[in-house]
Parts: sequence; C-alpha cells; structure tokens
Amino acid sequence: MKKIFIYTGPVCNYCDAAKRLLKRNNLEFSEVDISTGPEILDQMISKSNGKRTIPQIFFDDEHIGGYTELRELEKEKKLLECLK
Repeated sequence: MKKIFIYTGPVCNYCDAAKRLLKRNNLEFSEVDISTGPEILDQMISKSNGKRTIPQIFFDDEHIGGYTELRELEKEKKLLECLK
C-alpha cells in the first residue's frame, strides 16, 4: 500500500477535515506542519507544482491535491484503489 503524506498548517479546517477522512477510512498517514519552518513551505510548494494552499496530500510521490480532491476520491469509492 502507498504511504500517505500530508502537509498541514495551524488552525486549518480543511486540514482537520482531511485527517478525519483518512482516519474514518482507517488509513495511516504522516503529517508535516508547514509553520515549523520556511524550508518546509518551500518543499511543499516545490513538490506540489506551485500550490500554496493546505492541505497538500501525496500518495507516495504522487500529488493528489487538497481536501476537495481527497473527498472526491472517497465519494467515487476510488480512495482505497488509488492506494494500491
């Protein structure tokens, strides 16, 4: 199964919603808060092709997008399939 990695930030409702969605589906994930240093924000922007909003979610090295894209995968019942 692919590893899930999520960039988050403080006081972010969409970050919280994404984490709840992953937990609801019994999926483990790694999280990094972009407020811990400017190099983390730069890393996120680079990996996500310039996206500056949070959360930014990755399955291994594949950029999924943010909460909206994650929720869409769940609604279409494609979330678990994408993690294979």
